[in-house]
Amino acid sequence: METQDRNPEKRRRFFKRAAIATLIGGIAAGIGIKAFAHGGGCGWHRGGFAAGPLDPAQVDEHVDRMLKHLYVEIDATEEQKQKLAPIVKQAAKDLLPLRERIREARGKALELLTQDSVDRTAIEALRAEHLQLAEQASRRVAQSLADAAEVLTPAQRKELAARVEKYRRGWGHG
Repeated sequence: METQDRNPEKRRRFFKRAAIATLIGGIAAGIGIKAFAHGGGCGWHRGGFAAGPLDPAQVDEHVDRMLKHLYVEIDATEEQKQKLAPIVKQAAKDLLPLRERIREARGKALELLTQDSVDRTAIEALRAEHLQLAEQASRRVAQSLADAAEVLTPAQRKELAARVEKYRRGWGHG
């Protein structure tokens, strides 16, 4: 019986940790995925980034600004700052080519949908390509999340999760 009582507790702890990791993902998404997504909500679109190819220097500058805010919010130590910056910057750099490929796929989708005849095979191929790109991006974000989470203390991760939830509600999602 005791084992059964422990299992629900372990599951709760696992789901609590998974929820915190997911919320930390919100920050990574704001930093990484927004580098290749079509914008909205955190300044990439308003800053003109969504209009075309991104200048890596602009992305680096934007990431630096976001990190400075993050450091203040979680009261990061100098050592943590030195570890987090390369993790986040490399993730953003790795995601930039995927952003361009997703933009190209959107253009191709519009082209396919405006043809005189519907090419279902091409539409399906494009859908499969889009899923593959999303999988690559998701894998890279998950990797950087795990790397960043290892740098932060449990208290910092909880603080970050609380702030992400606050911001998410402020964006009208909750």
